[in-house]
Amino acid sequence: MPAPDEWGQVFGDEVLATAILDRLLHHCEVISINGPSYRLKNRLQAIERENDVA
Repeated sequence: MPAPDEWGQVFGDEVLATAILDRLLHHCEVISINGPSYRLKNRLQAIERENDVA
């Protein structure tokens, strides 16, 4: 999934991408989360378990 600042390239039109983001974010609370990814951490642990079993 491309980052929102890359949506202009995906849609081929910066104005269209800006309009879409404006409508999506109009009533939203944007929360920026910094730090380690628990999803990635859990996935890496699952891969390690799979490798240990094999």
